This record gives sequence, structure tokens and C-alpha cells, in this order.
Amino acid sequence: MKTYFNKLTCAVALAMVSMFIAASAFAADQPSAKQKIAVVISTLNNPWFVVLGETAKARAIELGYDATIFDSQNDTAKEASHFENVIAGGYKAILFNPTDANGSVANVKKAKAAGLPVFCIDREINSTNDATAQMLSDSYSGCVALGQYFVKVVGKEGKYAELLGIVGDNNTWNRSKGFHSVVDRYTNLVMVAQQSADFDRAKGLEVFESILQKNPDVKAVFCGNDSMAMGAYQALVSAGKADKVKVFGFDGADDVVKLIADGKITATGMQFPKTMARNAAEFADEYIKGKRDFQQKIPVKVELVTKENVSKYGDYGKK
Repeated sequence: MKTYFNKLTCAVALAMVSMFIAASAFAADQPSAKQKIAVVISTLNNPWFVVLGETAKARAIELGYDATIFDSQNDTAKEASHFENVIAGGYKAILFNPTDANGSVANVKKAKAAGLPVFCIDREINSTNDATAQMLSDSYSGCVALGQYFVKVVGKEGKYAELLGIVGDNNTWNRSKGFHSVVDRYTNLVMVAQQSADFDRAKGLEVFESILQKNPDVKAVFCGNDSMAMGAYQALVSAGKADKVKVFGFDGADDVVKLIADGKITATGMQFPKTMARNAAEFADEYIKGKRDFQQKIPVKVELVTKENVSKYGDYGKK
């Protein structure tokens, strides 16, 4: 009987060893789970940001990662919830388009404390040591060029309006300051209204309709992004003034580029969202593989798009 049990024990042990070896061989044949990168975008209610997010996601996937886009809907509370989920979800990096320069700092600090690198795209946070790197369009210089072109085509006198973006976004003020650094030199160019439309097309339409009713003799409108420029253009079409008021935007959105080619919108600034998004994904890949020395703020040149050179541009960049 003792011999029988010894043989049985040996047989069971051999079976278990065989099962372990087989399981190990099976596991070795399976691809390891991909590391994950999060793409947290301020809003997907804007084609420009959709392009930014989708391009970042696509480049991360090309580099061998799983990637997920999170839409903050321009709400810092939703953004905070996304960060908590990303930190808990085992992601290795965040490609981040902030909702608010000040309000988003706390979220980036949480990620940093958790050992998670954050690469800001297009919008910055007001901190110089929490994000791993911030890739930002040179909005100020881009709007200096827009201001110069504005004076060239509108002239040195007349009334104009300005539609501001989100007041908590540094881009709003960098663009406005760049534009006014030129236009304010001409005292006969009078700004009759300066109102926020939150970078939103529908709000741009609504706000500019109101401005037009109070100031029917405006010659031009400078908009802090192309969504608001589209809204302002719609308002002009509805008022029968599309050929009387010049519209200036900023972003390089495809709809606006096409309207510039048609002579319906005057100019915009091309920000190159695809370039910023791809580079941010590549930085995240480099960080995950061991690189740590990243430049804190990386400016990306903005190019003026007008009817004279519009044939060179399209699909959110140069053709």
C-alpha cells in the first residue's frame, strides 16, 4: 500500500509539473499586455481639438501602446475625475490639453506625485515644474502677424470687435495681447466691443449677433479661435453683411482655411495641431523608455494664412 501511495504521489507531482510547464509555455506564446497612454482633451466639441486628440491617440498606437481619449468638456471637475481614473488605471503617461491654466495644476501635481508624466499640448498650465514638458503654439507672435495683416487690409481707422476665448486659458490673453500690441498703435482703430465666447462656435454666433445689433458699422472682427470665427461669419451671413465685415480667426481649422480660399474669411493663424500631438506622443514614449531631460516649454511657430498663400495649407497643417 505504501508503495502504491508513493507512486501516486509521484504521478500527481509529475502531472502538476507538466501542467506548470505547459502553462508557462502558453503564457510565453501570448503577447504581453500593452502599456497604456491617456489622452485627456479639454473638449471634443470643437473639430480642432478632435484632430489634436485623435492624432495623439493614433501616434501612441503606432508606437505600440493602447491609447484612450478622455473628454473633459471644458469642465475642471470632469478633468479631475479623468486624472483619478487614469492614475488608478495603470496608465504610463498622459498627453494633456488642459481646461484651465490655474485650475488644471492640481491635477498635474497628482499625476506627478503618482509617478505619471504629463505632456501638455497646445494649452499650458501655470507651473514650471509639474508637467514633464509643455508643447505650446507661439500664440503671441502668431497674433502679432495677424494684427499686422489686420491693419494692412482693414486700414488704420474704423470700428472693430474682438471675441475672446475662455478667460482662464492663457492662450486667450496671449492672442489678444499679441494682436493689440500692433493694432493699439493706431488710435483711429476703435474697438467697440470685447466679449468672451469661450472658443465656442454657437456662442461666437450669439455674441457677435448682439455686437452687430449695437454696432452695425463695424468693419472687422478678430476672433481668438476659428470656431468663434465661424460663428461670427454665420452671424454676418444672417445679417446680410458677409461681404462688408472682415473676419479674422486663429487655429488653422479646415473649414476656415476653405473659407479663406473662397474669399469669405480674411485670415487665420495655423497652429499645426497634428505636429504637436505626434511630438507629445513621441515624448511620452521616450519617457517610458527612460529619458528624463525634457525642455519644459517648447514653442511651436504659428504661420499666417491668407488668400495669398492659402493654397499651401489644408488638413490642419501644410499640404
